[in-house]
Amino acid sequence: MTVLAGGIDRLSYRHLADLSDGRGIYEHALGAEPRPEHGYCLDDVARALVVAIRADHPSTVLSQLTETYLRFIEDAVAADGLAHNRMSAKGDWTDRPAMGDWWGRAVGALGYAAVHAPAQDHRVRANRVFVRAAQKSPIDVRAAAFAGIGAADLLQARPASLAGRRVLSAALAVLPRGAVDGWNWPERRLRYANATLAEALLAAGHATSDRPLVHTALGFLGFLLESETRAGHLSVTGTAGRGPGETGPFFDQQAIEVAALADACTRAYGLTGEPRWRNGVRMAWAWFEGVNDVGLAMADAGTGAGYDGLEAGGRNDNRGAESTLAALNTFQRARELGILP
Repeated sequence: MTVLAGGIDRLSYRHLADLSDGRGIYEHALGAEPRPEHGYCLDDVARALVVAIRADHPSTVLSQLTETYLRFIEDAVAADGLAHNRMSAKGDWTDRPAMGDWWGRAVGALGYAAVHAPAQDHRVRANRVFVRAAQKSPIDVRAAAFAGIGAADLLQARPASLAGRRVLSAALAVLPRGAVDGWNWPERRLRYANATLAEALLAAGHATSDRPLVHTALGFLGFLLESETRAGHLSVTGTAGRGPGETGPFFDQQAIEVAALADACTRAYGLTGEPRWRNGVRMAWAWFEGVNDVGLAMADAGTGAGYDGLEAGGRNDNRGAESTLAALNTFQRARELGILP
């Protein structure tokens, strides 16, 4: 199956820069305008660090943003490995350090940065904070998936990393691997960041040379991609989730779900070379171009902004950090696989 693109062949990083300041990236926006009163969150900053590093045309602005995001994560991770998630616009933490998705996102981003950051100083600092965070073990499935991917990335470059092995082992102890009766998926319902579960198992299987686990992960990802394809285009699970026997389309569809599929399919293609995974990334990017259930573009080419949700009657016009980063992330994956020039 081939999905025809809707015509967006490049994205700017301008909105990313507009959402960011010297502390981090503002979580929310009203339309295109940042909403400083809602502050920052570690979840978004971690995603932003990966996007800034992965940009294929580095610039002074992106280098400065990388420094800003890494410094935020350094400050967020406490000495015992727990992590703050929320900071006010004044720069004060508004929560106590704890474990959650934000911890997993941070560990995942740190593992990636420790290997791929262009500056050696950033790689060294990212590894240092990764080791600090690795004192804790995830107990939540999504946190384990996010962290496990970062640990697997780190181990590919530093196979002797004790911290990487500790995080990956802890993640594997939490991640479900058996298919639930009724469908080829390890949970009773599709929830959020679904493709990340398959990607985490795939990355862990590859890092540990566990071929049966790789096979299982590819089966899960294939099921998810097939389940979230409708009439030749991507139609991801909405915010209410989906169980066996439920049919879509489902709304509100979140850009982050599409980006997670793009990440997982990129990893699967890199390991197998099978065209269906490249086509999965093609469909993910096409979703942002407007090849989706509503037929509206979910990214603004001129600014690089992503829209905050695909709704039954249109789209959410707000362009916050999560959706913008999802659009940029998917654009980067499409470029990486040669889908875009």
